[in-house]
Amino acid sequence: TDSRHGRQDTEGVQGSLCNRIDPTKEGLSQEQINFIRQVELQQWQKKTQKLRTRNVVTGLAIGALVMGIYGYTFFSVSQERIMDEIDEEAKRARLQGPKTGAN
Repeated sequence: TDSRHGRQDTEGVQGSLCNRIDPTKEGLSQEQINFIRQVELQQWQKKTQKLRTRNVVTGLAIGALVMGIYGYTFFSVSQERIMDEIDEEAKRARLQGPKTGAN
């Protein structure tokens, strides 16, 4: 066994599964090449689906963050306007108020 990965060495074993081959150097039949392409396509589709799901979740999270910042900005600006209006009213009240010795 391979002590690092806890699996058996397959060197020298005839007919072992999952041996890596180079399709350009090996003499493969058309049927074998088609099978390899089919398996690769299935693996690609599986990875693509996972990536698509991850991308959608990431997009929704970024969109929610942007909308939160946008909403907070509108809220802050409206609060600022209200405070400006209150300050203006206070100024007018002070200017129009009765003149006494304390003013």
